[in-house]
Amino acid sequence: MNAFTIALAYIRLRPLHTGLNLALLALGIMTISLLMLFTEQLEGQMTRDAQGIDMVVGAKGSPMQLILSGIYHLDVPTGNIPLVEANTLAVNPMIKETIPLALGDSFRGFRIVGTEFGYLDHYSGSISAGRLWEVPLEVVLGALVARDLGLKAGDQFIASHGFADGGSTHGKDPYRVVGVLEVTGTVIDRLILTAVESVWSVHGHQSEPRVDSDDSIDHTESSHADQERGQHSDHVEVSDNREITVLLVKFSSPIAVVTLPRLINTQTTMQAALPGYEISRLFKLVGIGLDGFRAFAMVLVLSAGVGIFTALYNALAERRYDIAVFRALGASKPRVFWQFLFEGMLLSLMGALIGLILGHLTAELAGAWLWREHQLYLSGLTLLREELWLLGLSGVIGIVAGLFPAIRAYRIDVAGVLARG
Repeated sequence: MNAFTIALAYIRLRPLHTGLNLALLALGIMTISLLMLFTEQLEGQMTRDAQGIDMVVGAKGSPMQLILSGIYHLDVPTGNIPLVEANTLAVNPMIKETIPLALGDSFRGFRIVGTEFGYLDHYSGSISAGRLWEVPLEVVLGALVARDLGLKAGDQFIASHGFADGGSTHGKDPYRVVGVLEVTGTVIDRLILTAVESVWSVHGHQSEPRVDSDDSIDHTESSHADQERGQHSDHVEVSDNREITVLLVKFSSPIAVVTLPRLINTQTTMQAALPGYEISRLFKLVGIGLDGFRAFAMVLVLSAGVGIFTALYNALAERRYDIAVFRALGASKPRVFWQFLFEGMLLSLMGALIGLILGHLTAELAGAWLWREHQLYLSGLTLLREELWLLGLSGVIGIVAGLFPAIRAYRIDVAGVLARG
């Protein structure tokens, strides 16, 4: 019999103790693995989405809300800003490029974003089927939107007012799908993109701009004749009544980081927020809660280590005669010593593997819920290099837990134990 067979045989002798220790260790490893997957994928996705955007300008309110709604499309916008002010800001010499976004509607939970072709260029978006929009009310679907909704070029749909299902619809202004984008791994994969004029056209029947208290933003009155249906331009013509929701800004000079946000916040009716600062603040706030979960998980792992030590130490008293017979049949002291270490390591590695499997399974299930409710992507099919350290840590805990019982087994008086029977 080899060490593995012997270890399994003794583990099966105490199924209750073994199961409890495996459960504690697996739960701790599962929690740590789930936190690793969540933070790694969330931080990576948020960093990709915000890359190249130096500043977000919108209506006054919460800077964090402005970033979450303007870049990640996860929150309700703070309001609208006049197109006149946005275009005046865009010609500032410290600004290299601006991208306007007009928000307010959705379809089956996916947000409709009125914008320019520069928004696609920023995220390296390209067409996989069909073409880009050319006139208002033509839309291009992100890859994940097309996949989940089953829409294709030529299909039509009616948008819902606001960002949640069940809102009032714009039945007189159906959108027509003209293209589907390739997968980019960025926020545009879960958006429905169209021209800014499309959003103005759909909301043209409303007399006053307003921000609904729940989840939607309305735009000012404008007639269909004013929307220039013939040709979409990368620079929208200024109109005193028109509004947009957000202006994404790229700086042309490093000094703009210091001067422009202060200038906008103090001397205009708009608000400027810096993505880098707000994202760092968000991760810091989230990190406090995650650190608590990590600490709890480590307590579970260490508790499992103590449980393994207790199980092996108690097993030593029951197996003294077996060990003595084992030695009498020719097994050396080192063989007995390593047998106990191997049992401790085997128990801990079994618990770690179970924990990793449960962690990835939980991440996949949670990812399905996050996508359905918030269009956030979390996959349990990703294996992180850091998780290999969890296996190593578990192995070390098992070895340490089995070390003292192994030393006691090494020092057993074979003759005395056999004489006592």
